[in-house]
Amino acid sequence: MSATRELLIEIGTEELPPLALRRLAEAFRSGLDRLLTEQHLEHGPSHAWASPRRLAVQVEDVPLAQPDREVVRRGPNMIAAFDDDGNPTKPAEGFARSCGVPVAELDQLETDKGSFLAYRAVESGRPAGEVIPGLVEQALKELPVPRRMRWGDSEVEFVRPVHWVLLLHGADTVPAQILGVNTDRYSRGHRFHCNEPIAITEPAVYVDTLRDTGRVLVDMDARREAIHDAVLAAGKALGGMAHIDAGLLDEVTALVEWPAVISGGFDERFLEVPHEALISSMQDHQKFFPVMNQAGKLLPHFITVANIESREPQQVRAGNERVIRPRLEDAAFFWTQDRKQKLASRAAQLNGVTFQQKLGSLGDKQARISRIASDIARAVGGDEQHAQRAAAMCKCDLLTSMVYEFPELQGIMGRYYASHDGEHIEVCAAMDEQYLPRFAGDDLPTTVTGQALAIADRLDTLVGIFAIGQLPSGDKDPFGLRRSALGVVRILIERELDLDLRSLLASAAAGFPASLNAADITDDLFAFMMERLRAYYLDSGYDTDTFEAVLARQPAKPLDFDQRMRAVKSFRKLPESNSLAAANKRIRNILRKAGIEIPHSYESALLQEAAEQTLAAAVEELDASVSPMFEQRDYTDALCRLAALQAPVDRFFDDVMVMVDDEKLRNNRLALLNALSGLFLRVADISRLQV
Repeated sequence: MSATRELLIEIGTEELPPLALRRLAEAFRSGLDRLLTEQHLEHGPSHAWASPRRLAVQVEDVPLAQPDREVVRRGPNMIAAFDDDGNPTKPAEGFARSCGVPVAELDQLETDKGSFLAYRAVESGRPAGEVIPGLVEQALKELPVPRRMRWGDSEVEFVRPVHWVLLLHGADTVPAQILGVNTDRYSRGHRFHCNEPIAITEPAVYVDTLRDTGRVLVDMDARREAIHDAVLAAGKALGGMAHIDAGLLDEVTALVEWPAVISGGFDERFLEVPHEALISSMQDHQKFFPVMNQAGKLLPHFITVANIESREPQQVRAGNERVIRPRLEDAAFFWTQDRKQKLASRAAQLNGVTFQQKLGSLGDKQARISRIASDIARAVGGDEQHAQRAAAMCKCDLLTSMVYEFPELQGIMGRYYASHDGEHIEVCAAMDEQYLPRFAGDDLPTTVTGQALAIADRLDTLVGIFAIGQLPSGDKDPFGLRRSALGVVRILIERELDLDLRSLLASAAAGFPASLNAADITDDLFAFMMERLRAYYLDSGYDTDTFEAVLARQPAKPLDFDQRMRAVKSFRKLPESNSLAAANKRIRNILRKAGIEIPHSYESALLQEAAEQTLAAAVEELDASVSPMFEQRDYTDALCRLAALQAPVDRFFDDVMVMVDDEKLRNNRLALLNALSGLFLRVADISRLQV
C-alpha cells in the first residue's frame, strides 16, 4: 500500500452568499471527492468546512502518487490482423505503429466478442502534487454558482473575489496557482478578532487552529449547534423560549464565523400588532429570533447573533433595538391603517390588478374561485354560503399595506382583517387556509370552507396556466404548478374528500373564456396530477409497481385511488399474492393474444374439466361475496377474500388447456379467465406487480 497523507484545500474569499454557503461547501467536497477517485487517488472520508470567508475541504488518506496502471489498447480482430500465411495485414501494422512497437511485440486479447490484437503497457502514476491542483480547479468550476464575478484586472471568475488559497498534502504545501492566487499554508482568522495570516502546519490541526487562534468556527454543523444552544439559553434567561426557525438558523450560521448571542427588547405596545407581522419583521428583515412565553404568545424581546465579541455588548444591544423599532412602527402603522377599510370592500380594486395577461385580473380569478369553491362545499356537505363569502374576498388582503410590505403574510393578514370585520369564524380561517399546504409536508386546511377554497384556487391556476401553454419544464416551474397539483391531491386524500378529480378539472375549465379551449387540456392536466400523485406515494414508501397497478384502472377520485393503493399494499403481504399476480399476468397475456373479443360470461354447461368447474364455482361464490365490498370500497377485505383463488387458479393452469381446437370450449375458458381477471381489476391490475 502506498503512503498517504491528509489533504486540505481552503479558498479564502470576500463574504460568500449565506443562503448558498452550505450547498457550495458540499458541492466542493463531493466534486473533489469524485475527481480524486476518477484519477485513481483512492482516499478516505472527506469533510466540508465553510464560513462566510472561506470554503474548505479536508480529505483523509490521499496517496502521495497515483498507482502504476496497466494500459490495454485493443486493435483489430485477429482474423483481420493476419493473412492466411500468418503475415500481419495493414490494419495490424498501422495499429502497431500507433502504439510505437513492432507487430511482434503486440499481445492477444480474448473477449466475449472474439480475439483481438492488443497493446499492453504499464503507465507510471503521477505524483499527487501534480494532479491535485488541476482537480481543485475543476471542482471549483463545477460549483453551482448561477453568476460568477471578476475583480480587479483579472480574467479569473468566482462567486466572490479570492484573497488566499491554502493547499496542503500532509505537512507539505502543494505549489500551484488556483483562481489566480499562489497557494501556501496560510489561512486567515476572523476579520476583526484576528485579521492576519495563520500558518496551518498540517491538515489535522486546521479546525482547532482556526478556532483557538483565529476565532473562527469553520465547522458549520458545530457552529449551528453552538448558535442554537446559545439562543435557547438566552430565551430562557429572558423568561421565555426562543422561537428558532430552521431556515433562519441556517442563514445566521452562514453569516457569522464567531457567533456572539445578544438579547434585546422593544416596547410592549407593539404586541397589539398580530405576532406574525412582528415575527416577520424580526426574522426576515433583521435576522432576529423572537421570544415566546409558554403559551406561545410573543414577548417583547428578541435575540440576535453578532459576528464579534464586543467589549461593550450593551452598545450592540442598543443599536439593534434602534434598528428594529422603525420596522415595528411600520407594522403597527399598517395594522392601524388597513383596518380602517373593510376587507371585502377592496374586492372591486382587484379588477385593476393583473393575475396573468391572458387570464385576466385577480378579480376575474376570485370570481372563478367562488364558483368552484361553492360547488366543492356543496358536494362535501359544507356551507355553500361560507364558501361563497370566503371566495368573494380571498385575495383582498393582497391590496393591504401590510401584505404589500410583508408578502409572506398573505392569507394570514386576511384572517386577521376578516375577524376584525366580524366575519364568520370559518370564513376567517379560510382566508389563511387557502394557502395551505405552502410547502411539502405542510399542514392542510382543517375547515371545509378552507379546503374548498384551497382546492378551488389551485385548480383555477392549474387549468389556466395549462390552457395558455405555460407548463413546467425541467426544474423550472414559475407558477408552482407541481406544488399546486400535489396540494390538491393531498387535501382530497388526507382530508377524505370523496370528489372526482376529472369533474373538478372540467368545472374549473368551464370558468374560462371559450377562446382559451381550457376543456381541451383537462386530460393532459389529469395525467400531470397523476404524476404528482406518483411522487406522493413513492415518497410515502409505496412501490412503483403498486402505483402502476392502481393507475391502470384510472380511478378519478384521489380518495378512491388511495383506498386501492392501501388495499394492494396489504394484498402484497399475503403469501398468495405472488402466485396470483403471476397468474393474472399469464391470464392477461392469454386474453391479449387470443385475438378475439372475449365473451363477458361463460356457460357452465361447457365446463368439462374438474379444475375449471372448481375455479368457476370459486369465482361465482367470491363474486357474490366481494361485490358488496367493492360497492362500499372495502378493497382491502375484498382482495383478502380473493386470495382464496390461488389454489383453484394454480390447479386450473396445471390441469386445463385453454387454447384447445374446439372453438366453443376455448372461448368458454377464455370467458372464465376474463371473469376471474375482472374480479381483481375492480381494484387494480395486479398483473403489473413484480413478483
